[in-house]
Amino acid sequence: MNRREFVTLATAAPFGLRGALLGQLVRPPAALVTCDSESRLAVVELGPYRVSGSIPTLPDPRSIERVGSRAVICHTSIGEVSVVAGLRVVHVIHGLVEPRYVAAHPDGVHAFITDSGRSGVVLVDVVRGRVLGRVGLPGWARHLAADPGGRRLWIGLGSSSEEVAVVETRELRHSATLRPAFAMHDLGRAPDGRLWVTAGEASSISVGGTRLIADAAPQHVTFGPAAAYVTSGDAGLLRVLGLDGTVRQTTRVAVGSYNVQFGFGRVITTSLAHGTLTVLDDRGSLQAQVAVADSCHDACFWQR
Repeated sequence: MNRREFVTLATAAPFGLRGALLGQLVRPPAALVTCDSESRLAVVELGPYRVSGSIPTLPDPRSIERVGSRAVICHTSIGEVSVVAGLRVVHVIHGLVEPRYVAAHPDGVHAFITDSGRSGVVLVDVVRGRVLGRVGLPGWARHLAADPGGRRLWIGLGSSSEEVAVVETRELRHSATLRPAFAMHDLGRAPDGRLWVTAGEASSISVGGTRLIADAAPQHVTFGPAAAYVTSGDAGLLRVLGLDGTVRQTTRVAVGSYNVQFGFGRVITTSLAHGTLTVLDDRGSLQAQVAVADSCHDACFWQR
């Protein structure tokens, strides 16, 4: 059922049922937050801004990414990957050494996971919970980004790397190596097609090859339809930038807020130092800061 059919049904329904249907339609999303030292995910409601539940996991849940209707969690220290559906772990994927970060394929079935222990990218089917293939890379594969069609990946080869690997996903082939102007940490492909690269040591970012001044490294980046959101965990800052790199807004967040995601008109970032989830609107205005755990590495949006 699509959104238009849902609204038509809700409008035609009796008053009580109509309210329930429309309530489902406009229900705010939640966030799934990794609680690194507690072997669990916290479920944080983004309407009332409160922790509403917990999902037990394997030890050391670090990064998390939504892939279709599922969430994929990397347990770096034990070499496992969990898949969550319906607020429970439905698969554990074996065969990785140090899984780090995940990029979703737009089909909602496949995902690409960096494995720094074996330095490469692993293709998995998150619906069946299976490894489908892998490609080896030099260095220490960590942060990665995909193009909108899922045909190409860019992978940072360390936490402060001189090189970025380019992988063609159809053949799962390492096709090129880029060398940014500085040692890089995170990266992302903007809606206008330009590659953004953040620094592992320098107070710089690169927008399509143009170097700009930034806050303390390492920075992390995510994108909305017309803006970039760049965090500096060490500085405790989040900046909203236009896609040309122009600063629009600066907001103070909890120190240790590194990883950042955009979705549903909101920005979320978690603090390793304070265990909080900070929620901002798409303009960078602070909406809430929720105490979640002792330490939180990452979060993703979740719609039930």
